[in-house]
Formats: sequence, structure tokens, C-alpha cells
Amino acid sequence: MPGSLKKRTVHHWARLGAPVGLAAPFAAQAAEPGKGLNPVAVGMFTVFVAVTLVVTYWAARRTRTTRDFFAAGGQISGFQNGLAIAGDFMSAATFLGVTALIFDFGFDGLIYVVGGIAGWPIVLFLLSERLKNLGKFTFADAVSMRLASTPLRTLAATGSLFAVVLYLIGQMVGAGKLIEVLFGIEYQAAVITIGILMVLYVSFGGMIATTWVQIIKATLLLAGGSILSWLVMQRFGFSFDALLREATAHHAQGDGMLRPGLMTHDPVSTLSLGTTLVLGTAGLPHILMRFFTVPSAVEARRSVFFATGFIGYFYLLIFVLGFGAIALVTREAGYFDAATGKLIGGGNMAAIHLSHAVGGDVFLGFISAVCFATILAVVSGLTLSGASAISHDLYTNVFRPHATEQEAVRVSKIAALGLGALAVMLGLLFEAQNVAYMVLLAFSIGASVNFPLLFFAMYWKEFTTRGALLGGIMGLTVAVGGIVFGPTVWVDLLGHESPLFPWKYPALFALAASVTGSIVGSLCDRGPRATRERAAFAAQYVRSQTGLGAEGASVH
Repeated sequence: MPGSLKKRTVHHWARLGAPVGLAAPFAAQAAEPGKGLNPVAVGMFTVFVAVTLVVTYWAARRTRTTRDFFAAGGQISGFQNGLAIAGDFMSAATFLGVTALIFDFGFDGLIYVVGGIAGWPIVLFLLSERLKNLGKFTFADAVSMRLASTPLRTLAATGSLFAVVLYLIGQMVGAGKLIEVLFGIEYQAAVITIGILMVLYVSFGGMIATTWVQIIKATLLLAGGSILSWLVMQRFGFSFDALLREATAHHAQGDGMLRPGLMTHDPVSTLSLGTTLVLGTAGLPHILMRFFTVPSAVEARRSVFFATGFIGYFYLLIFVLGFGAIALVTREAGYFDAATGKLIGGGNMAAIHLSHAVGGDVFLGFISAVCFATILAVVSGLTLSGASAISHDLYTNVFRPHATEQEAVRVSKIAALGLGALAVMLGLLFEAQNVAYMVLLAFSIGASVNFPLLFFAMYWKEFTTRGALLGGIMGLTVAVGGIVFGPTVWVDLLGHESPLFPWKYPALFALAASVTGSIVGSLCDRGPRATRERAAFAAQYVRSQTGLGAEGASVH
């Protein structure tokens, strides 16, 4: 392909914007509708939507009870659920964003790879089986098993909705920008289209449809990443040594990109980022919800085993793609802006440029369609998680404890519609903003609020309602405050000269606040309710090990 045509083609895709870390798949930037239309991507996108709508129709005919709607009837196998969990975790932001970090920072970008993998043993050995045995539809079931149901479910649902909405904004902006370029339509219409599709998947098909959409998407993403990695390695005779030599020859830091220190410059930031990634994974509500879709605790453990394998393999591919982008994209002048000398769209467009460099327009279209499938599947899972928090945790357990199954499902569908409308509105509102910090906040909430609550509730006999509320509120406050007053928002978005909170990643401090509040609040709680809650731990422990016994000793 002539250099001018190549540059013009990738320039249209650069208008999508850039993923930052594990954040929004693309930063919101203006695009010109009607240009850069890729027939391959449009065709594959259309096929994906058609297939998933058929799956939704099939799932709707099999969704009759609340257990069907929230947990797919508990009939998903460990292998299927593992693939669906991997699909939930492997977002387009991971595919594009981590590749970008390696492209920009070399070795330091692998922090996200290691952090993403390191969280799964915690889920496997500490959470999966006990969560399945204790819970019904959401992780709040396990948290409130022996504690005061109303305040704990309210806190857990609040944390879940915070994480879900913030995660949704980034996904909606990315999907809107992608569809805007694929079809040449206005951004507003693109976001509304995504909102309609996600509401259809959740409202009609529930967890059954969402699970199979995730399975299809995960298969496409693993296949696309594998083909792209194979094409990259083929250029270097399948030699990692040759790949790294070429990458260091073209990277601005040379051999320095293989040494740590380019992205994080102090131990506190590195440790806090690691805390966000490792424990945030174990506290994401849409991930935890998947353990209720399998028939037994054994299958829950098998789910994590398979998910870890799929995710680990995917991150190996990301390693190849990141260094492959340095080696192949950097040496191609057609991918750089002639005026600035910088990569068109920034380093975060490295994966898209790489797909074009090794496969041309056809493969670029395929990878772009896979990215869209990834986003659509993730927003469906997030929407269902948020709807379950509203319907199951708040409506049927706080506001209307005697609601029927039909009412619960109806409220879930209304909640899904409301979340879809909110996601569309926020997607339009934040079109011109870099929404990276929102997804980072979602991980921070998972690490500093959801995970400590779940861990203490399942493993510490002295944990009480007062400790849970104090720890959860303190963790949530520090997490939100650290983001708002930190460098990302206070300086980059609001334009202040210096941040009030000096570190970019607040999870380490929020976790410390949450743990301290939980321990101090619980140990100082000596009232009669606390005594009953401690006495109920033995019955909860038996149930967590066997799945049998009392339904819990929730204190109202």
C-alpha cells in the first residue's frame, strides 16, 4: 500500500482516541463521520450483533425465574464460566491499553500484566468456593450473611454501582467512537445505539445471554490476539531475541526500555498501582457475580482455573504485541504525523497500527470489530451487575423484602433500562474528556471497599456491622478523594498547579483506611448485636465450607 494511503487510513482510526492503562478503551476525541469507513469491520460488526441478538432471543425463552435472570439458573459449566470470566476481564482497554503502555514504557508496561494475573490466585483460593456457598446472586449476600442486612447491602450496593457506572462511562465513550468511525454516523447516534443494544441483551436475556455474549467475545479476542501475535512473530522468524533486539533498536530509550522506572518513579506509586490491580480484580462486582452461575463450589473453582489460564495466555500475547509494535510500527514513517514526528493518535494507537502493519486494511477491520465486540460484551455484564445490585440488594432485601420473583425481574429490567439511559447520558457528557481516572476509580473501589468487606466477612470472627460500615465508608471516601484531589483530576482535568493528594493511585491509602476502620470499629463494638454477629460466625463457616446449613444469621 502506498505510504500516503496507509497514513490516511490509519489517521481515520487514530481519530478514535487512545486507551490509557486499564481505562476507557479510547480517550474521547472528535471524529469526522463519513470518513474511514471499513467494510470488513462493518460486516463483522453486523454479523456479531446479529448472532448475539439470536442468542438473546434464545436466552429469553429460557429465562423464567430470578435465578435464571441473575445467575443463568446455575447451569453454566466451569469451562464456560471461565471463558466468560476471562471475557469480562479482557476488555478492549486491556488489549489496546496495555499494548500501549509497553509501546511507551517498555518493561514498565508489564506491571499491568503481572498485576492483572496476580489477582486471580486470590480469587481462586480465598473467594470463589466460599462466595458460591454463601451467596445467591451478588457478593452482598455473603457480606450480609451474619451482619445487619439493610446497612450492609446498602453499602455494598453503593460501592457496586459506583464501580459499574464509572466503568460504563469509559466503555460507552470507546464504543461510541468506534461505531462513529465504522459507520460514519454522529457520535451521539453511536452512543445511543450501544445503549439500546446493551439494554436488549440484559433486559431480555439476563445472565444467560450475557454469559454467551461474553463467551463469543472472549473467543474472538483470543483468536484475534493469537493471529496478530503469530503474524508479528513471523516477521522475526519466531525468535523472541530478534523481536527484542529490533524493539530496543527503535525505542527512544534503547536498552533502557528493558529496565524498570520509566512509568512509575517511586516505590509508593508502584505499590499502590499494584494494590489497585491485584485487589481491584478481586473486588469487581461483575466478576464476583459470575460465581453464582455455576452449579457447585467445585465448578466455581474450576471457573477461576480456566479463567486464569485464558487471561494468562492473553497477557503473553500482549507481551508480543507491545514489543512488536515498537519494532514494526516505530520504523514505519506512514504511522507518524509529519508535523510533530509523533505516532498518529499517540502511542495508545499502537495495537491498531500494528494490525494494519502486518495485515493491511482487512485485518485492521477484523481487529477493530473484535474491539467493538469486546466493549459491547463488557457493558452488558456491567449493566446486569448494576441491575442486580438495585433489584436484589436494594429492592428485594431493603425496600420490599416480600417482593415476588416476577417483581424482582421486572425491577431488574427497569434498572437495566435506567442504567442504559444513564450510561448514554454520561457517555455524551464525557465525549471530550479523558475518562481514564473513572475506570481507575472503579478498580480502586474494588480494592479498598468491596474486597476488604468480603474478606473480613468470610474470614474474621470479630467482624461486626459497625466495623464494616466504618471501614467501607472510610475506604470509599479516601478512594474517591484520592482520585479527585490527585494529579489526574485536580491538575490534568481541573487545571490546578499542584495536586492536594500527591500520588496518582490512591488504592494503597484507601485500603489502609478501610482495613483500619474495619478493625478498630469491630474491636470497639461490644453491643448485644455484635455479640450475636460473632456467635453466628460458626454457622456461616460451616456453610462456607459445605454450602449446607442455615441460610445465615443476618441481623436486622
